[in-house]
Formats: sequence, structure tokens, C-alpha cells
Amino acid sequence: MAGLISISKTLNSMFKSFSSLSVMNISKTKCVPRTSSVVCPCSCFHATSVKQDLMEFFDDKNNWAKNEVKVGRSWKKDELRIKSNSDLHKLWFVLLKEKNMLLTMEHESKEQIQLFPNPERIDKVEESMKNLEDVVRERNEAYFKLETGQTGERPVCVRTGSLGLRYNHRMAEHIIPQFMNKEWQQRHKSYAHTRDVKNFITLYREKKFLEKRKARNRERNHVIGLMKRFPNLDFEAVKEQFPSVDIEKIRYQKKTRGHRENIC
Repeated sequence: MAGLISISKTLNSMFKSFSSLSVMNISKTKCVPRTSSVVCPCSCFHATSVKQDLMEFFDDKNNWAKNEVKVGRSWKKDELRIKSNSDLHKLWFVLLKEKNMLLTMEHESKEQIQLFPNPERIDKVEESMKNLEDVVRERNEAYFKLETGQTGERPVCVRTGSLGLRYNHRMAEHIIPQFMNKEWQQRHKSYAHTRDVKNFITLYREKKFLEKRKARNRERNHVIGLMKRFPNLDFEAVKEQFPSVDIEKIRYQKKTRGHRENIC
């Protein structure tokens, strides 16, 4: 019995010395009181029903094997402009999850040789995401114009491609300059000086010119038809809608006179 008491006293003394050392070390290092180390799981960010398995990529089981699913319309810009930044952030991930689910269901329907109900849902989600990006870009431009007087967008310059066609290039910073980057030079070789590319550019410009001329003649004939059918046409509204058409030039031509003006 005496041996057990001595052992217990020894253990108590060791525990007290250890606790004093731990307190002394904490006081020297000035540590912050320990808090809970539990990490919040990702599921708390969900705005939809929590499943936490692969069923997140599939539609509700009640909609399987259906020919039609009742869905709403896409989000409009006016509706998104009244939302806060946090709401837009959450809505973006909700739309992204919905898009992934719809693409998965579309692929599964093709594998099972079944009809994918309401395929326009993908278009509605993509339209909503595009409208959301436009609204966020509008806010960023307004903020940067207020703070710096600039839009905040990356500057754009006109460059000539490898086939001699011009395009708008968004400028960005690079670690290696262009004249020192041999890999970039190999990928972006220019063939604009060759004979085949020059012939291609000539035919391409001719095609674009013919398309513009056809579109201009189409609008002109449409305006002539309107003036022929409606003699009391509002010419100011026509000029505003069709600025490429010379109203004063075709106004007194024979083609624009209707059958009403020939009656005496």
C-alpha cells in the first residue's frame, strides 16, 4: 500500500512539473489561446440540396425517362443588376453546377440512346451565365472609371495573323519578350508574304465586298418596298433604322411610286 502511495506522489509531482513547463513555454512564446481546429466543410457553401456523391452530376430521379421537364426562363440583366456581389458569386456556382449536370445528362442520354428532355435548358443556363458576366464587367468598369478614370479592361491592339488577316489581340504581360521566345516564334510563323496567301487575301476581300454590297442592296430594296406600300411613311424613322440607305435619292424614283399615285 505504501508503495502505491509513493508511486502516486511521484506521478503527481511529475505532472505538476510538466504542467509548469508547458505554461512557462506558452508564456514565453506569447501564443494565442487555442481555438477549435475544426475546418468548415465545403458542403456548407452549397445553395442546393446537399448530396455529397456523384449524384450531384445527375438530374433528379423524378425527371428521368420523361419527355418534358418544366423549367423557367433565363436570368435577365435587369434582374441581375439589383443583386449584390455575394449573391452573384453564389448564383455563378449554382449555374455552373446546373450546366455540369445538364451536360452529364445529355451525354448519358446519348449513351443510352434516349431523348434528352428540354435541351434548351443548356442554352438558358449559358445565357444566364453570359448575362451575369456582363453585369460583373459593368460593375468593374464603373469602379475602375471612378477610381482611375480607365475601364480596367486589358488594352486591345490590332495584329496581323499568320495568314495576313487582322484581328483584335488582348495584350498581356509575359516573362520572356517576344523576340527572345523561340517557341512562340515557331508557333506563330507568318506566311503573309507567300503567293498563295496573297491570292487568298484577294479572294477573301472580294467575298467580303460582295457580302456588304448584297446586304446594302437588300436593305435598299426593302426600303423601296416599304415606300411603295406605304406612301405616308415616316422617313425619319426609316433613316434611323436603315442608315446605309440614301432616302432622298430613292424617294422620287419610279420604283418607289405605288399604284395609288397613278390613279387620277
